[in-house]
Amino acid sequence: MLNILRNRRSVRKFENRTIEPEKIELLTEALVRSPSSRSINPWEFIVVDEREVIRRLARCKAHGAGFLSGAPLAVVVLGDTSSSDTCIEDCTIAAITLQYAAESLELGSCWCQVRLRKSGDGKAAEENVRDLLKIPDHYLVECIIGLGYPGEGKKPHSRESLDWGKVYRNKYGN
Repeated sequence: MLNILRNRRSVRKFENRTIEPEKIELLTEALVRSPSSRSINPWEFIVVDEREVIRRLARCKAHGAGFLSGAPLAVVVLGDTSSSDTCIEDCTIAAITLQYAAESLELGSCWCQVRLRKSGDGKAAEENVRDLLKIPDHYLVECIIGLGYPGEGKKPHSRESLDWGKVYRNKYGN
């Protein structure tokens, strides 16, 4: 696990290569094994492998979604607001679980924030995704994770470059 944490970097360029069905199945398993508060599992996921749908998702907001157009796979992470008051947190845990699973399978990934973001015309990015994928109103759209074989190489962050000043012991400031 520590090696996955050390090596994982956001990948925004992907090879033009399909992800094998077996790997998609493992990624899906990682999602539904993701922990949630009180085991309510308020998350749901839309696994998208249709290139045109992914290209349309890449236009859901004004900035920061364009990289999705090159991803062979995208996972839209939804939270059922009617079932849990911690669905945002639970969705976040599921999304990062997916990213760590992807790294373990030698796949790259990148988070595209959707919730609380706007499109170029000022419309909520969530509404754009909701309309495209026919998502019911009581679900929030937390994020979209773009996945694929890395088309760029990024070196891990060195241990020395980590912000150790953000860690305290026993009380704030120590």
